[in-house]
Amino acid sequence: MTNALEYNSERSKLIIPEYGRHLQKMVEHAVEIEDDKERNKVANSIIAVMGNMNPHLRDVPDFQHKLWDQLFIISDLKLDVESPFPKPTREMLTERPEMLDYPENNPKYRFYGNNIKRMIDAAKDKEEGDFKDALVMTIANHMKKSYLNWNRDSVDDEVIINHLKELSGGKINLKNADEDLTQASELIRGSGSNKKKYSKNKKHTGGRKPGRKRH
Repeated sequence: MTNALEYNSERSKLIIPEYGRHLQKMVEHAVEIEDDKERNKVANSIIAVMGNMNPHLRDVPDFQHKLWDQLFIISDLKLDVESPFPKPTREMLTERPEMLDYPENNPKYRFYGNNIKRMIDAAKDKEEGDFKDALVMTIANHMKKSYLNWNRDSVDDEVIINHLKELSGGKINLKNADEDLTQASELIRGSGSNKKKYSKNKKHTGGRKPGRKRH
């Protein structure tokens, strides 16, 4: 019984640990099969087992292709079977992947956020009319609120109007608009009322939580 024990140090290295030792042994057995027909049959059975171990990936594109690639990788590319997909090469496995193109969003006025810029881009080319006017005014007021949240307690409407014109590439200009932007006090009313409520409670309790007793 002691002689039948296996130690990890004596075993072959797990190529893809997620599949476990038993599946790797199945692959190693398949590599040793001399009969081509039997070897292909065993390989397809192993693919079925690998698929059952990853049921959440069945709807992923090229799922079968991925399984066959992993089968060959586990066999150290020694498995000689008929695959429905090209067999990977060592060069393919060792080559470095291409760099991904990450979107570079570096807005000049970060406190407005990227969504505001997308809204401006969508609004600036819309047909002139009441809908566009209402949309532009909504965007401008949202810009003003964002500015107030990140910068100060007040802001001149002229600043927001200039920023909107700049971000729209000069296509949106509210300098001669019939409607004024919402007052700063209206935009920050919610946060202001919360501060007053907190101050009132703090004064009433003497800076302590309600219900606590001093010992």
